[in-house]
Amino acid sequence: MEEKTKIRLTAAEMSTLWSQYINDTLAVCVGKHFLEKVEDEEVRPSIEKTLKIANTNLSTMQNIFKKEGFPIPIGFTDQDVNLQAPRLFSDTFVLMYFRQMSILAMAANSAALGMVTRLDVVTFHKRVLTDAVMMQDLTRELMLKQGTYIKPPYISVPDKVDFVKKQHFLAGFTGSRRALTSVEISHLFLNIQTNAIGKALITAFAQTVQDEEVKQYLVRGKQIAQKHIDIFSNYMKKEDLPAPMSWDSSITDSTTSVFSDKLIMFHVSAMIAAGIGNYGAAMAASPRRDIGLKYASLIPEISLYAEDGANIMIKHGWLEEPPQADDRDQLIKN
Repeated sequence: MEEKTKIRLTAAEMSTLWSQYINDTLAVCVGKHFLEKVEDEEVRPSIEKTLKIANTNLSTMQNIFKKEGFPIPIGFTDQDVNLQAPRLFSDTFVLMYFRQMSILAMAANSAALGMVTRLDVVTFHKRVLTDAVMMQDLTRELMLKQGTYIKPPYISVPDKVDFVKKQHFLAGFTGSRRALTSVEISHLFLNIQTNAIGKALITAFAQTVQDEEVKQYLVRGKQIAQKHIDIFSNYMKKEDLPAPMSWDSSITDSTTSVFSDKLIMFHVSAMIAAGIGNYGAAMAASPRRDIGLKYASLIPEISLYAEDGANIMIKHGWLEEPPQADDRDQLIKN
């Protein structure tokens, strides 16, 4: 009987492993900077745990790649981080950053488990998912203990179960509007929070980046993030609901380069991709027309921003190609 690990990797398995490898090399670079500068001894174990997980993942994936004769991606190396640079983020922000990254890891590996079939790859993604859940618990508990965890708003418990009786439930442009549902509030809160974290990261990157074109790109991203924060916050404020806090004060005044421009551009691109996914999910979960269409109108803006970022990365030779299907037409020509 053929050993299951000798079965060829599917396109989905190549994709999930390749993406995870690139992301873990980035996590190692970022984690090394955080570990070098951490001051809060309660935060240190979270950074050490993240680095250990990322390095274990890389080792496991390298073994799979070698068995398959699959070229090991370059991703990011020690050349992409300057450990001698001054501290760039507060320890409170580091915790929030890791919490956000664990959310993305949970989503990515849940999706991966729905596509992969080879036993060793399934086992790998199960472990990564378990580690992501563990990191989410670890960071949440510490932030709750330190009083830095920002909870979504509270609303009143319904008096009874009810059903929608009028089309007014879907309205949003004319006449009176119904109150936001708990689902709509949840997505608005999440998208304010992710934009706030993204804006803080981009601001810090813009302070330290080397290339002027990249700097201007980041400044534009900061403006887009603030615009989206204001839009989503206005929906909350009209319902007398609190919006999440800004993280801008968690950045130091350092202008010394910490991360390479290549790493910064990739990190921003990954955040944009996650944001587009969040907006799509929010649009599908928001029955009120004005909210759903607002998400729909914002997606092209950030998609265009993502395309401009990809063009900058291509121009500088920073965009590593993912595995691709054979170009049969080209093979025939050759």
